[in-house]
Amino acid sequence: MRRIRYVVAASLDGYIAGPNGEADWIITDPDIDFRALFEQLDTVLLGRRTFEAMAGAGQVRMPGMRTFVVSQTMPQRDHRDVTVLGEGWEDRLAALRAEAGKDIWLFGGGSLFRSLLDPTTKPNFAPSSSRTLIAPSAGSS
Repeated sequence: MRRIRYVVAASLDGYIAGPNGEADWIITDPDIDFRALFEQLDTVLLGRRTFEAMAGAGQVRMPGMRTFVVSQTMPQRDHRDVTVLGEGWEDRLAALRAEAGKDIWLFGGGSLFRSLLDPTTKPNFAPSSSRTLIAPSAGSS
């Protein structure tokens, strides 16, 4: 079973984007071996907003990876370079996980990430171990 890996830059208080969706605060860490990371992945899973931000920057696919976008509003016919997962996306994702291949990268998509952790999502994608997550603080004292 392929893993869904959430590799994302996050602030210490748990934010992955600024108040207006900006990611200009993220710096590239030269100590991270992105080539080694990408060699472990062959599929990328995006939410609609992340996909639209990428498309606005002129990039609709990740090189060397199959690209899937979860959206209830994007018509597949308008996006031939990616696969749009609409109604029933959870079952399609479960089928992707069962296929042979490398891991699946959940890229961006804070809302999509939260829906994968929702215990009512069927099938349930929540991790079996709480040590894989760091929950943001509810507030400071």
